[in-house]
Amino acid sequence: MAHLLIARLDHSVKQIFILPGIVLAMALEGAHLSWTLAGKICVGLLAATLIACSNYVLNEMLDAPFDRLHPTKKGRPAACGRVHFGWGYAQWLLMMAAGLALAGTISRGFLLSAMALWVMGCVYNIAPVRTKDLPYIDVLSESINNPLRFCLGWYMVTASLLPPMSLLLSYWMLGAYFMALKRFSEFRQIDNWQVASNYRKSFRYYSEESLLNSAVFYAATSMLFFGAFIMRYRMELILAFPLVAWLMAIYFGLSFRHESAVQNPEKLYREPKLMLALGLCVGVFWLLLFVDLPWLGSILQRSQS
Repeated sequence: MAHLLIARLDHSVKQIFILPGIVLAMALEGAHLSWTLAGKICVGLLAATLIACSNYVLNEMLDAPFDRLHPTKKGRPAACGRVHFGWGYAQWLLMMAAGLALAGTISRGFLLSAMALWVMGCVYNIAPVRTKDLPYIDVLSESINNPLRFCLGWYMVTASLLPPMSLLLSYWMLGAYFMALKRFSEFRQIDNWQVASNYRKSFRYYSEESLLNSAVFYAATSMLFFGAFIMRYRMELILAFPLVAWLMAIYFGLSFRHESAVQNPEKLYREPKLMLALGLCVGVFWLLLFVDLPWLGSILQRSQS
């Protein structure tokens, strides 16, 4: 049972970040949902879940000594000594191998994206690199999983196009915004610099102010690249910006709560206001991808002198 728990199947909700890649690729390539595509999506989601679970297994085992110092994470199976590390490492490699084997049946782009997702899990967790111990690099290296998940969704649909770089950068910075607020919420709740720095080495260099400053930087950068994508590919999406801003503002507010769901994103579904904002964002994005509004371009186009 402990080995099943360290795979963190409840974190599979994070695969929702794959969905925008699927939808946008369908919209830009004019693809339609078919039984073949539906089958590829199902296999692709299973492959992505196996790769993510492999990374979680590694994270759980290598973080065990540090989790014992955390007020709530000390109850994790590896931290409690309920995991056989030899079997755990075998589980880590077998889940990776199964995930990559499935990924190879989708497309070359999907396979490369899945490999990159697994490699980033190693870079994040394994010494001497172990980017999770480095201030700011920890957030940026973890959040790069966002554009990688986008690519997974994209390459389920098409192998002939490259994802828009502006959107990938926006997606990366949006993930960094979420991750910085997660770090802020953790740091704020521990409320003891010595305990926090022993639990996570990067906390030795952070403060509440620096974490919030970084979150503002990531949010602004994300919206800059999102705007660049909109102007280049789909002007109609500018109408969704207020909903995106509302979603980000709700998330920001949640980070100040004690035992915030921001610290455990798999529990965010319990936040009804956040889920309402997310649902509206998804619905409006989907609509604006397929509904043309020619008058919008004439309003926003540069005036001629």
